[in-house]
Amino acid sequence: MSETKSPPLKGIKVIELGTLIAAPFCSRILAEFGAEVIKIESPEGGDQLRQWRKMYEGTSLWWYVQARNKRSITVNLRSPEGQEIVRKLAADADIVVENFRPGALEKWNIGYEALAKINPRLIMVRLSGYGQTGPDRDKPGFGVIGESMGGMRYVTGYADRPPVRLGISIGDSIAALYGVIGAMMALQHRHTSGRGQMVDVALYEAVFSMMESLLPEFDVLGFVRERAGNALPGIVPSNTYPTRDGKFVIIGANNDAIFKRLMNAMRRVDLADDAQLATNAGRVPRTAEIDSAIGTWTAAHDLDAVLAALDAVDVPAAKVYDVADIVKDAQYLARGMIEEHRLPDGKPVKLPGIVPKLSDTPGATAWIGPALGAHTAEVLTALGYDTAAQVALKRGGVI
Repeated sequence: MSETKSPPLKGIKVIELGTLIAAPFCSRILAEFGAEVIKIESPEGGDQLRQWRKMYEGTSLWWYVQARNKRSITVNLRSPEGQEIVRKLAADADIVVENFRPGALEKWNIGYEALAKINPRLIMVRLSGYGQTGPDRDKPGFGVIGESMGGMRYVTGYADRPPVRLGISIGDSIAALYGVIGAMMALQHRHTSGRGQMVDVALYEAVFSMMESLLPEFDVLGFVRERAGNALPGIVPSNTYPTRDGKFVIIGANNDAIFKRLMNAMRRVDLADDAQLATNAGRVPRTAEIDSAIGTWTAAHDLDAVLAALDAVDVPAAKVYDVADIVKDAQYLARGMIEEHRLPDGKPVKLPGIVPKLSDTPGATAWIGPALGAHTAEVLTALGYDTAAQVALKRGGVI
């Protein structure tokens, strides 16, 4: 039997003061890799994500993913007694993750400065629309605002139509990932300095940082990148093409050698041997011609035949997957990306697997998202609150 190794973040205690997407996604990743995450929720219904999107037996199915491996306690942060509970939890915590509007925690005397006085080793990850400073810091800012202000929405969609959004809350998720990165950097710094610090992630900045060469192209050339549909402007060919059976195939053949293999597979030797098309610089001016040739070829064949032909010559291509394709895909299954769990009533449920894959200390799902306040008594008892004190706090609306 192989040795069972501790997860990489075992022993790291995280307090989550967050709702919905950015902060909970950040702490979810920490929990997946072994951190003890105590999620603080309002006694009045808890995290609103519990009621978002598709529901089963009164609870969002998204919740069971977003809150896996976390312990849920209820605390009224607006009450002095509730704020004291947070201070006690933070006294020996490693990380606090929060996504309140800047200034809210300070108003409740549980901001970074207040908690760092109690625990100088504490790291606080703060996720907000505009960051903790600047003229817009007090404005409300959700992921959609970050996607717009960060430049992503402007370049998403088709040139002759209004900007569109992706089908997920990508701005919040990008910010959450930066929150995890910042927390790991701060932990490493603490190893040498002994001190914690604040990690300030603004949603619009997280999105802006993903925008490739958008800024230098504008600054040096005055070029404003516009919407280009499914194409990747300046990188040719990379697009979505129709097939005979009414489906679509994504083909990325912008590498010079791959482009030549694609043209030969299409029996377009004229394009394969065209000296101008041997490099991306030469292909860009002839984008429409190349896309038309590829589209004509794919439209003459069914999707499976196109994929088989391209696989045979190592041209990157894929069907546009929906979730029904995902759950039966051999690659997903081989890498454990479709996990099987059970809902509270015993109904089987599939959850997405954990990313990234660590060879020695992989992440794991210990349990799915818990019921509201499921761990309140357990956590408060560990803090020294006896049964009578907990009853009093509950009567007072604190927990």
